Amino acid sequence: MDIEAIILQTSVLPADSLQRLVDIVHPVQLPKGYRLFQAGKIEQTIYFISQGIARIYYYHEANEVTLCFGMEGEALVSLNSYVQQQRGYENVELLEPCDLFCLHVSELYSLYTADIHIANWGRKLAEQELLKTEARLMSKLFKTASERYRELIREQPRLLQRVQLSHIASYLGISQVTLSRIRAEIK
Repeated sequence: MDIEAIILQTSVLPADSLQRLVDIVHPVQLPKGYRLFQAGKIEQTIYFISQGIARIYYYHEANEVTLCFGMEGEALVSLNSYVQQQRGYENVELLEPCDLFCLHVSELYSLYTADIHIANWGRKLAEQELLKTEARLMSKLFKTASERYRELIREQPRLLQRVQLSHIASYLGISQVTLSRIRAEIK
């Protein structure tokens, strides 16, 4: 995906505002296994995925717990850092070689004061990320593991072909044995 298409998924912008935003975005290519974000740091960058996939995870009692995955067209942002300028809790690892667009938060914040359209775009970006987080929380609270797996198949079928089953199990909040049993039941 190109950066204009990715930006406009969040909110439509006037052409001059879009150009201002595009002008501060820089393409970057990074290898599989690269860690974009590290827990405990204030992240100064937002990334947008043009090609590739990333895993967002945190540590709980020495175990990696997958929070979600980022795929083409999606943002990788630490909301604690972006909204509150505080340390994030998440780690972000690239699961494939990735083509990304890099946006420095300080440059974006400068545009917020100069362009209300970009400021509104930034607010909508944060709102969309919050809504995705809420949807994941509601799914984990009110759906069974089998229902969550079926939802994953329905909403993100390509994910299953691109991500290790151990990461899928962690994302669903179940063991790999339970995931294997659910997969067998569905086939």
